Formats: sequence, C-alpha cells, structure tokens
Amino acid sequence: MCIAGAGIGGLTAAIRLAREGFEVHVFEQKDVAGGKLAEISGSGFRFDAGPSLFTMPHYIKNLLSEDISFQFKKLNTLCHYFFADGTFFPCPAEPEIFTVQAAKIFNEDKNAINNHLKYSKYLYEITAPVFLEKSLHKRSTYTTATGLRGIVNLPFIGIHRSMHKANSKRFKNPNLIQLFNRYATYNGSNPWKAPSTLNVIPHLEMGMGAYFPKGGMISIARALQKQAELLGVKFHFKHSISSITQKHNQITGLVANGITHESDMVVSNLDVRLTYQLLNQSLPAKIKKSEPSSSALIFYWGIKGTFPSLDLHNIFFSSDYKEEFESIFDRGTLCKDPTVYINISSKEEPTDAPEGCENWFVMINAPANKGQNWEAYRQKAKELILRKISKMLQCEIGPLIVFEEFLDPVRIEKQTGSTFGSLYGSSSNNLMSAFFRQANFSAATRELYFCGGSVHPGGGIPLCVLGGNIASDIIIQKHHAKR
Repeated sequence: MCIAGAGIGGLTAAIRLAREGFEVHVFEQKDVAGGKLAEISGSGFRFDAGPSLFTMPHYIKNLLSEDISFQFKKLNTLCHYFFADGTFFPCPAEPEIFTVQAAKIFNEDKNAINNHLKYSKYLYEITAPVFLEKSLHKRSTYTTATGLRGIVNLPFIGIHRSMHKANSKRFKNPNLIQLFNRYATYNGSNPWKAPSTLNVIPHLEMGMGAYFPKGGMISIARALQKQAELLGVKFHFKHSISSITQKHNQITGLVANGITHESDMVVSNLDVRLTYQLLNQSLPAKIKKSEPSSSALIFYWGIKGTFPSLDLHNIFFSSDYKEEFESIFDRGTLCKDPTVYINISSKEEPTDAPEGCENWFVMINAPANKGQNWEAYRQKAKELILRKISKMLQCEIGPLIVFEEFLDPVRIEKQTGSTFGSLYGSSSNNLMSAFFRQANFSAATRELYFCGGSVHPGGGIPLCVLGGNIASDIIIQKHHAKR
C-alpha cells in the first residue's frame, strides 16, 4: 500500500500498518520526514521550523518500541505572558500552583479558575473518546457506551456559544480572559467565533503537561521515521506526487516522479484540497465552503545576547485581541498590534545557539494566502514586532539580530502543500466545524483514506497522530474482516 506524505499522520499510519503486516511505501516530496515538523539552521543556530509545543507525549511513545531512543522532559513553566498593560505572568505548569498565582496576579476568584480547569478536564473526558479518537463518520462510534455518553452530553460541551463568551462570563479580568482565549489559536481559529468546546485545550497543556523533547521537536519525526524503517517501511524521498489513480471508483495507486506505483490502497497525508486535485475530483461542498484556518508569519532570528526574562515559550499579547482576529479572518490582513509568540529552544537545548546567543522563533498569526502582497506584509510585520518587543523588553532588538530566515503563507503553501498556507486546514469558526472536516476515509472512492492536519480530527502533533490512528484502524478492521 502507498502513503502520500511523510508528515506525523502519515508516519503514524505507516508504523501501525507495518506492524499489522502490510507492505508500506511512503512517498514524500521533501528529502526528510516530518511534514511541517522541520528545522532550519545557519550561522551556528538551529530552529524547529514548525510546531514548537509538545503535549500528550504518550501518543508518540505508544508508537515506538523500547529500542528507539526518544527522551523528553516536563516543563515547570508553560509560558511567560506579557500583557499590553505591563502585567507579566510566568505561567506555572502545575494546575494547583497556576490557580493560586493566577488568582493573585489577575485578582480573580480561585474557585472560578479552579472550576474552569475542572470544566476543561470534563470536556476532554467527554470529547476525546468520541470526537478525537474515533471517526465521526462511522455509525459504530455512536453505539458504544462512550459514544452514547458523548451524544447525551452534547448540550453541555459548549457548542452553542463562543469561546470568548464563555470565558468572559466566567472571568472578570480582561488579561485572564485573553490568556484563555488564546487557546483558539491552537487550531487556527477566532475565539469570538469558535465554540467554547475549544476550552478543552487548556487541559491538554495544564492538566496533562507540556514537554520538551531532547534534540528539539524535529526529534519526534526522526524517532517515528526510524521506527517505521525498522518495521520495513520503504521511504521514497524527493518524490513529487502528480496524481492518485483510480478505476471504477477503486484506488489503483499513485504517480510520483512520473512513475506509476500500483497499489490497492492509498492513505493521503496531504492537504485535503490537494488530495482532491490529485484525484482529479471536485471538492466536496462542505470543504469548498469551509473557512481556511489562520496561517503564520515566522521569523527565525539568531540573537546576539541572552534574555533571562524570557523562557522556552513566550507571548506578547495584542492590546486589542478582537481587532487582531477581525483583521486576520474578516479583512485578510495584519493588525497594527499583533500578538507575538517567541519560542527559544536554546533555553532547553543550549547547542541550538552559539554561546552567549539565543535562537528566536518569532511568530504572529496571519491570514490565509489569498494573493496579498506578502513582501510588504513581511516588512511591515518585522517593524511592528521589533517595535513591540523592544518596548516591552526595554532593549533594542534589531541590532542584535545576526541571522535571519522566514516563513510566510506563500512559503508554507509551497513547502508543505497546505492550501492557502493555512496551518490547520479549516478553522473552527463554526459551531459544527468538526463535522465539516473530511472523514478519514472516502465515501466515493474505495480504499482511499485520509489523515493529517486538514482532516478529522485536526492539526497539531497529537491530533495528527490520532488521525493516523483512526485511518489505520479502519484499514486494519476492514482487512481483518476480509481475511
């Protein structure tokens, strides 16, 4: 069988299917596995180019055998938050300490904070077994005890009100509301439009912990590739797929680098819109109408100097969060005061930067690519970012930059195949958006399966693993039934 794309979802499916005795071939246009989980280096600096937050490591460990070395550590501090009014909050990782410290810093009731974290955990316990770990498009999902429990609790998981509305009702302090609203960006959405069900995300980070993998985020992809190879998976790197072939609505293989590879099954780890192009099929109406998730503008800066006030993860919030999301999603542009995220892996992995220096992964949320002047946007964004963080850190950052690289929506689209450069496929700016995502199997083409950030259950490392799990489970169950 063939897997199109060596992202996290594709690697997951490859490992699980190889363990079941399938002969697996993975075709990838780049020369390395990992998809968006890549790296950039230069002048002695190394950067993780894509995802920078590692949660739910058990999903990765479950894929690896004991002879694969993969180490990670739990973080004591989740993030350093810098607010527009000068408030600084080093966010503790332990929920109990977070509750006490947040109540003090934001002058909020401890019970309100504690209840919010409990509710986040409740959302996870209700939604994960049904809406994350199983296919939403299989009747069997809803006939189990957990499935029925999920259906019964639908009115209580916040699908009928926005994340911001729920958070502003629970809290009074605008900074704490902004902190919890931020979790909508974890799947490229607008907290004023996305359902409050997304308040499940804080539990994944606070309740279950955030981690840093030894060797950086790229070590996740390397460990998965090594495991796949040990199981006999064959990787075909630098193979650009030009079509996925079918006959009488039955998959027959794919064409890569001009060569036809016959296969009675294909798992696509590619962007769902690209997959339909390769099939020469029209997009399903629900996908065609779906709003793309946000993209990103990222600068990779080698900084001469060190900043003790910064941690591994850092957020410099916008003074007008609502306007920031309106700019991105309603106007397709950048706002005047963007929220800035800075990841500095050299805080945990000193070899990622020369001595006395730091490697800054500097990102702002950006609209999907619809033909904007990204050269002009990038120059403007750099000015805004430097002005903002220089003011908040009370130090001119520009002169300290000794290395620079960047990613914008155009490069993201070109390098990863993500349509419009969107990071998560479609946004969740709709109360029923989870049900509008592409299923992990095709209803129209037999033996075509889907995984990856643009299909169910969504983007980010844990969800991409789950997508690979779901797709491979469907294949394995079908195969066993035939046998």
